[in-house]
Amino acid sequence: MERTLSIIKPDGVERKLVGEVVKRFEGAGIRIAAVKMVHLTKDQARLFYAVHRERPFFESLTEFMSSGPLVAMVLEGENVIQKNREIMGATNYKEAAPGTLRHDFATDIEKNVVHGSDAPQTANQEIAFFFNALEIS
Repeated sequence: MERTLSIIKPDGVERKLVGEVVKRFEGAGIRIAAVKMVHLTKDQARLFYAVHRERPFFESLTEFMSSGPLVAMVLEGENVIQKNREIMGATNYKEAAPGTLRHDFATDIEKNVVHGSDAPQTANQEIAFFFNALEIS
């Protein structure tokens, strides 16, 4: 079984979309192996998104990701990284397919409701950022 990290971003939590996001994952046969709500500090957000440090959107992204609580989840299933990315839709919500989370709920490119790991190595690193082994069932 493959695992990945999914985050319901502060805009999704604020807009009360947590249940809808979880419903879509579970409806697609994805198992939620761990879940927690956290409020990142700006430094924690900078650490999590360090790979984007040189990008022009780094400051606004880390400001946004530390602006309110988020829900971090470990998703589990066969090909779950790809499945999660299909359910989320394109990062740019204007390019996301109808029926995807970002098409249906995003309001701009940063406030696009969800984050998901893009590869197995990234998933392992991102899961370890939010969860220890005892928190994942």
